[in-house]
Amino acid sequence: MKMAFNILRRHLIVFRHTFWSNMVFNMIEPFLYLSAMGFGLGAYVQDMGGMTYIQFIAPGMVSSASMWAATFECTYASFIRLHFQKTFHAMLAGPATVSDVIAGEVLFGIVKNIVFGIIILVVIGIMGQVQSAWSLLIPVFLILPGTVFSLMALAYTGIITHIDYLNYYITLVTTPMYLFAGVFFPVSSMPKWLQVLAWLNPLYHSVEVCRSLVVGQVSVDLWQHVACLAIFSVILAPLPVYFFKKRLIS
Repeated sequence: MKMAFNILRRHLIVFRHTFWSNMVFNMIEPFLYLSAMGFGLGAYVQDMGGMTYIQFIAPGMVSSASMWAATFECTYASFIRLHFQKTFHAMLAGPATVSDVIAGEVLFGIVKNIVFGIIILVVIGIMGQVQSAWSLLIPVFLILPGTVFSLMALAYTGIITHIDYLNYYITLVTTPMYLFAGVFFPVSSMPKWLQVLAWLNPLYHSVEVCRSLVVGQVSVDLWQHVACLAIFSVILAPLPVYFFKKRLIS
């Protein structure tokens, strides 16, 4: 595990040089979404379970921004390190194992997941959309969905051989998760079969927990969402290691 943290440290050194440009972009985009959807569409949506529309979607922006950060890091960035920069090959030439490499990638995905989640949390706080001190637990909670999104992305990245194939993952996996996770409308408004499928969507669980923490509606029911994310993590953990071993060692 020590080697995995060394790999994380290497990624953080690189990330330090692009942090400010990434941060500005990730603050402006959700602000535009919140303004357009919250104040624009929100003018026609009077009530969302006792909340204004902007109050409803704001916590979902925290979860979704975190998901996109981990996903892009563990798809495009990991693919580049694997195929173009040969960074992983260089790591394996030393004492690192494939498991160390994957663990380092997942850790970095989690870090970016948390960093950009905090950025958006600050943005919605500035906009007056944080109603509870429970929201301070969100950075800790984001470790779980960050793990799941990183593992999913890495598993797919380990399978493909061309960078253009990543578009399929973004379009057919991440975007549907984003649209049907309860970010913009309650999952309860969807047909019953889609409500059942939502439980297989890790972003749905992340949105539910973040929304409850932001508005202060905390109950024991949240643990079922935490449990689902933990189960997803355990199931997904072996997959990227298996696929990357085939790619790097065979």
